[in-house]
Amino acid sequence: MTRMLFRGLATLVLLAGCTGVPDGIEPVRGFDAARYLGTWYEIARLDHRFERGLDDVSATYAPNPDGSIAVVNRGLERGQCRWKEARGRAVFLGARDRASLAVTFFWPFAGGYHVFALDERDYGWALVSGPSRDYLWILARSPEVPEAMRIDLVARARALGFPVDQLIAVRHGGSTCPAA
Repeated sequence: MTRMLFRGLATLVLLAGCTGVPDGIEPVRGFDAARYLGTWYEIARLDHRFERGLDDVSATYAPNPDGSIAVVNRGLERGQCRWKEARGRAVFLGARDRASLAVTFFWPFAGGYHVFALDERDYGWALVSGPSRDYLWILARSPEVPEAMRIDLVARARALGFPVDQLIAVRHGGSTCPAA
């Protein structure tokens, strides 16, 4: 019984470590999940195996009846002319007006999703971190943003210690794949 309890607690500690907010990063307060719903396009990201080689990457968020948020991440493997899709569920890690969520694609493993900068007027762009500065996404409501905006968003992330020199610019459109 003690061993089982210890394993359960160890698992919880491990999972909590994957959803935490990086030191010095403050998720947006006054967050309105209803305005955040819909489709976002990746403008740039730090490389990770689960998105490696993908272009035309988007994330679509929709409300679930239980108050959680349905997540559909989608990207094109150009070399294979094949879409990859991952479906998940996001829940707030505290107050619903604080942009800090845990996203689960493969239960019971959850990852942190922390919006730390946001176009509060139009919800047109967002900077998102995972549980550490090794995770960064620059998102926008359209697949392309003006160069001045991209430079500003990268500068914001750089000022907070993200390794922006390692960002991958995400390509959108221009596919030679049929029906892509």
